[in-house]
Amino acid sequence: MTWESATRRLLAKMLGEFAYEEIISPVPAPAAAGDAWSLALDDGSSLGFRARRRSYGSWDVNAATITLTPPPPSTQPPTTFGDPFEFLVRARTLLGVDGGTLGHLVRELSATLSADARLDHHALTADVLADLDYAALEGHQTGHPWLVMNKGRVGMSAADTAAWAPESRARQRLPWLAAHTSLAEYRGTAGMEDPARLYSAELDAVTRAAFDRTLRDRGLDPRGYLYLPVHPWQWDEIVLPLFAPDLASGALVPLPADPDVRLPQQSIRTFLNLTRPERHSVKLPLSVLNTMVWRGLPCDLTLAAPAVTAWIHSLRDGDPFLRDECRVVLLGEVASVTVRHPVYDRLPEVPYQYKELLGAIWREPLTGRLAPGERARTLASLLHTDPRGRSFTAELVARSGLTPVVWLERLFAALLPPLLHFLYRYGTVFSPHGENTIVIFDEEDVPVRLAVKDFVDDVNISREPLPEHEAMPDEVRAALLTEPPAYLTQFIHSGLFVGVFRYLSAICEDRMGVPEDEFWSLARAQILRHQARFPELKDRYELFDLLTERIDRLCLNRNRLHEDGYRDRPDRPHAVTHGTVANPLHGP
Repeated sequence: MTWESATRRLLAKMLGEFAYEEIISPVPAPAAAGDAWSLALDDGSSLGFRARRRSYGSWDVNAATITLTPPPPSTQPPTTFGDPFEFLVRARTLLGVDGGTLGHLVRELSATLSADARLDHHALTADVLADLDYAALEGHQTGHPWLVMNKGRVGMSAADTAAWAPESRARQRLPWLAAHTSLAEYRGTAGMEDPARLYSAELDAVTRAAFDRTLRDRGLDPRGYLYLPVHPWQWDEIVLPLFAPDLASGALVPLPADPDVRLPQQSIRTFLNLTRPERHSVKLPLSVLNTMVWRGLPCDLTLAAPAVTAWIHSLRDGDPFLRDECRVVLLGEVASVTVRHPVYDRLPEVPYQYKELLGAIWREPLTGRLAPGERARTLASLLHTDPRGRSFTAELVARSGLTPVVWLERLFAALLPPLLHFLYRYGTVFSPHGENTIVIFDEEDVPVRLAVKDFVDDVNISREPLPEHEAMPDEVRAALLTEPPAYLTQFIHSGLFVGVFRYLSAICEDRMGVPEDEFWSLARAQILRHQARFPELKDRYELFDLLTERIDRLCLNRNRLHEDGYRDRPDRPHAVTHGTVANPLHGP
């Protein structure tokens, strides 16, 4: 039953998201109710299903209603259907997927289903989940709501997944590596410029002495080396075979694990410290293809991470609205070690995955940044539904004692003002998707403020020159992507409104009685309220217009199926657009 439930749910997601991106085009079923749809497959068979059309032109497919009608001349009646693999076989021409892509797609689909079934098998009810802390709750999330193959993790074996996937919730210790400064570079924010300062905070004296002794026992001088943790999977699969000359020469030296126990988070390559929660989270490269990209750490971005953090923090700290009213938490990437590959680094035309092989970023933890009684949960958790059909958001609303509408107003008031202010005032946008956006709640489970992480990967700035960018350090300017103003708003639309709120609005309508139109009116009202608060930025509201009648339809699944497939390329891919969709924020 667990497997069947997971497959039916994933097939419904495939149909819904592929229809949203217009990879497939279902048609109204003849002589049926308005929410009945039909899709003709390659062999003449057809799928029937019921689906509600939602905001942004979304499709909400009812998994229990999917049926398969055999091709003519068969007269057999439709039968219940729930096999996503069979769908791929019967629809491969319809989907326009080439053979190479299709082969890898089946693998990613199978890995995703296996992870989904594991999550279902150990699923907790919403009331239990609501009592978990931030670190523990992460291991119960179901992955990207938009990307169909969201847990493909190409490169990982079943044993690797059991050891390192977030849903496995396996507590692990990380080994370390010494890298000679001929290969490695260190960067740190103010107060962390000296790597010794970082290591004294992250490692106890006994461990640091053991690392130094390991080097001296080989006749090497610790003063010429930088220390960094390394993911055991990356060590075995990448570092040992690809850095073999450097290991042989002593430019890289393996070190033992430090004593702290860590837990992988949703991003799979980021670890929280459970033994010493006040210590930094650590982000490590993992040469695994998951969702859209290889999950390494680009060398240039790793080097720039502390400088980008310092600049983002300076905007927040110098702005009374962000600092004192929003009290936004920006979990800075305060230190990094970048290890360049001595051969790949000189070959700009090789695939980008070979430029992201080894390094580490230390990120500020949430611990110590929450007020008494506050607790934090990633935005992704608000989309979770337990095995009994209980919405996690509905559980939090019930605990708050507020009506759903008032609770949503508090949610929008916590999330939107700081994101809007960074956009309008500073021409700077985060990609506020569910994994890197954190909602901070008070002791009554009412949303009160926002925390954000992953600056270097997910911060973009306006290509249009703005006075606020004149003092931007050159290193930061070189690291951050620049986009035209009209496209900059797409990051909030795609990351937050389309990537999270189009699912949350459906949950609120179906499980809490808040119509979708009212949901979007509440979000629009918050945007207008913020604009009225800062009338001097009127020209920016026109420059960065979030309330246009239509927006470009960003397509994440098209990247995998049509645009990029699984081929190697020298640059990281970016999501494609296909047509436009109506913007529910356009009017009340």
